[in-house]
Amino acid sequence: MKRVLGDAVISLGAVLALLLMLVSVDPRVRYQLASVWGGSGSSTSVSRELGEISTVLLAAVQAHGIDNAPLMIFALAATVLVLFMLRT
Repeated sequence: MKRVLGDAVISLGAVLALLLMLVSVDPRVRYQLASVWGGSGSSTSVSRELGEISTVLLAAVQAHGIDNAPLMIFALAATVLVLFMLRT
């Protein structure tokens, strides 16, 4: 059980590191996250804000994925390998 928990924490840390790198590179993602966490004062629901963030994240990933296709193939292969490792 301790090993599974440790692996989950490492995987979550990797996903957060990738998100932080995306935020540091793409100003659209940075703006969306800043508007959510900065307390923009709007009364929109949390689900709508998460939907907007996911839309911007997907658009940023798509734009950077086209520009950096070899790196995206490597990231996809690494993700598949991590999923196979966590399967045990």
